[in-house]
Amino acid sequence: MPILGVLHRGEQLSGWAGGAKFVTLCHALDVNQAAVRQSLDHLIELGLVDRNSGYGHPLRPEYILTRRGDRLAPMCAAIDTLLARLDVRDFALRRWSMPVVSTIDRLRSARFNALALRIDGITDRALSLSLAGLCAVDLVDRGQSRGPGQATAAATTAYELSIRARPLATLLAAI
Repeated sequence: MPILGVLHRGEQLSGWAGGAKFVTLCHALDVNQAAVRQSLDHLIELGLVDRNSGYGHPLRPEYILTRRGDRLAPMCAAIDTLLARLDVRDFALRRWSMPVVSTIDRLRSARFNALALRIDGITDRALSLSLAGLCAVDLVDRGQSRGPGQATAAATTAYELSIRARPLATLLAAI
């Protein structure tokens, strides 16, 4: 998501689809080269980013948005900007954070098992860590409730998005 945002913002600033060099992306994102390389490979595989074939040196590649990436990039830039404004960017960009937020938004209120069943590939540990972190940065509220007429029954735990997370959920839903 941040790579698409950087490429989009670069196009906005320059006014043309000039792309960005690998080193420029690493510096703009303040991330190590291995992480940027892995992300770029994945974005190329998804058809969102491509190497700029019109750009010179093979050891200093430049990357550009594809047509498909160009449609998605403005929303990614908006999400990245919102995460920075909320000061949750580091945590929110972890692997499972955004899928958890998006799933809770779709369900409105969800128990742990309901989330685990709807997020393909997530482990219980990863879900537990994601929920704890999202609660810690005030994007998710953890509440307990009892059903009607169940004053003595055990309380159930449900997760809901906090008010602070609503703009983020709206942007994620648009993707």
